[in-house]
Amino acid sequence: MNRRPGFLVYGLLTAFVLGSAAPLYWSLIVGSHDKSVVTQRVPPFIPGGEFFSNAQRVFDTVEFWKALGNSLLVSTVCATSVVFFCTLAGYAFAKLRFRGSNALMVFVVATLAIPTQLGVIPLFIQMAKLGWTGTVWAIIVPTLVTAFGVFFMRQYLVDAIPDELIEAARVDGCTMFGIFRNVAIPAARPAAAILWLFTFMTVWTDFFWPMIVMPSTNPTVQIALQQLQSGYYVDYALVLCAAVLSTIPLLILFVLTGRQLVAGIMQGAVKG
Repeated sequence: MNRRPGFLVYGLLTAFVLGSAAPLYWSLIVGSHDKSVVTQRVPPFIPGGEFFSNAQRVFDTVEFWKALGNSLLVSTVCATSVVFFCTLAGYAFAKLRFRGSNALMVFVVATLAIPTQLGVIPLFIQMAKLGWTGTVWAIIVPTLVTAFGVFFMRQYLVDAIPDELIEAARVDGCTMFGIFRNVAIPAARPAAAILWLFTFMTVWTDFFWPMIVMPSTNPTVQIALQQLQSGYYVDYALVLCAAVLSTIPLLILFVLTGRQLVAGIMQGAVKG
């Protein structure tokens, strides 16, 4: 168990990293040249010097600043809401004993098997009746809590919080919500960090529902990318430059939170 990883492990990890980074690097190459780069027999392997000019064309062609702002707002609000409500529900399913808890948990998990497309029409009708179509509320409200988040937090909290710790908090006079605030939330931090990042990425890259409910004048990032390639002729240098710009916030997020995320996971893995 104390043996260091061998050459094969490092080779597989290196191949995985290179394979994962290749699409982004190719987007950077095409986005930093003119549109003729995709027709060259031997494409360049070094980024060019036209990235900023292509980026300026992106902001002049579509409302990319508004799209970035909408995606940042929607992703942050949805990720924070999912973490709070799913941690609350996961704690209830994991540690509270009430009638029908198992049946309700099965029902929550069963909703994961229902395709999203089946609920689009009734959801759109509901958003239209509320007058939210064309606004960010139509994206935020349906994603305030997710079935996957409830199941994920429930599975984590089952073993992360000893029952004896909850009983000790009750003996000390802590209220039900006080136990959740002082016991469950600190124990759930590693899983909550993962769920927050996962939800943020999922909402940021979502295209199907925003395409239906949001107009072209109030887009998200993915809708703005679609607008760049909606014409008869597609300028791939422009599109891939915009794709790189839309990826930069996610890269910054991982750089800023990566160390804290790993530290939280390691802290949650310590036993005893």
